[in-house]
Amino acid sequence: MSYITFLVDDDGGVLKALGRLLRAAGYDTRAFASAQRFLAEYDGNVPGCVIMDLTMPGLDGLALQQTLAETYANPPVIFLTGTGDISRSVQAMKAGAVDFLTKPVDGKQLLTAVERARLKDEAARRARRDREAFDLRMAKLTPRERQVLDHVVLGRLNKQIAATLGTVEKTIKVHRGRVMAKLEVRSVAELVRLTERVGLRPMA
Repeated sequence: MSYITFLVDDDGGVLKALGRLLRAAGYDTRAFASAQRFLAEYDGNVPGCVIMDLTMPGLDGLALQQTLAETYANPPVIFLTGTGDISRSVQAMKAGAVDFLTKPVDGKQLLTAVERARLKDEAARRARRDREAFDLRMAKLTPRERQVLDHVVLGRLNKQIAATLGTVEKTIKVHRGRVMAKLEVRSVAELVRLTERVGLRPMA
């Protein structure tokens, strides 16, 4: 699936100029004259970034950024503005914007920002896939195995886990082996890296 640069600006001249620049650099582009038109057609499953004007009639850039964050898994956003509005640029960056560029946009700066956005989008999608795969494995664990997992991730020994859970060390070894098998890891170090990567917080 190709990477799409979604352009959202009420200035038709800007849309044409940016489209030519991005296509010349090898990117597929889709242009929209308003945030509302963009949202009506946008598919969050398509890899891409959103290059949008800050000031637009109706739904402006900051409101569109918030909508995307709440509804569409927060795709990378690059803002364009002709006003140089510092306070709003700070607000946009705090909300996760990749960059904030002033019109007329420097072509090299825009392409650099788009490449950063592409890498960010790729990493986010990979993290979501990892988390989904991990959740499917986690669903195979029994409640007791989940308890043992939490203690193992916290670095506790079988003897300590057994004492905490009120059982014997041999039973913990069995549970631990089943946890490793169901989560498809071969070592505790690999298990810890996996849980850290997907952001699992032990409940123990």
